[in-house]
Amino acid sequence: MTMPTDPASRSPLPTPPARLSFITVPLLIALFYNGFSLLSLPFAGPTLNDMLDMFAQGSAPVRLDESQISLVLWISFALTTALILWLYFTRRAVMEGRAWGRVSAIVIAVLSLLALPFGPVLGIFMLIGAFDRQVVAYTTR
Repeated sequence: MTMPTDPASRSPLPTPPARLSFITVPLLIALFYNGFSLLSLPFAGPTLNDMLDMFAQGSAPVRLDESQISLVLWISFALTTALILWLYFTRRAVMEGRAWGRVSAIVIAVLSLLALPFGPVLGIFMLIGAFDRQVVAYTTR
């Protein structure tokens, strides 16, 4: 059995460390979660004013007209799409052993600490994986 080779340099690729999955699996979970969020976005339009009424709690409720709802949905679409692309390319770079992918994963992990309820768990796993010695060596070759 032969080792896989890097097509650019024809040198054998090192085997990925075991804790690399501490980064790649949470990134994949976040990728699927945001993908489903993007798919459900068109259905959020009719309920947007209801959510604003719920958050008003005694103050004068804010009402959005159709053009404002459309604008909010398009901005949400653009931001969610950018996040999905960021997650995808970060995961790919980490799996290929690129240093910028590890740095990007650390940034995503720190930001996910703010996303309750599951974000902190995924963020902690990603930080554990990102600072593992073998993963650092794998991504700085």
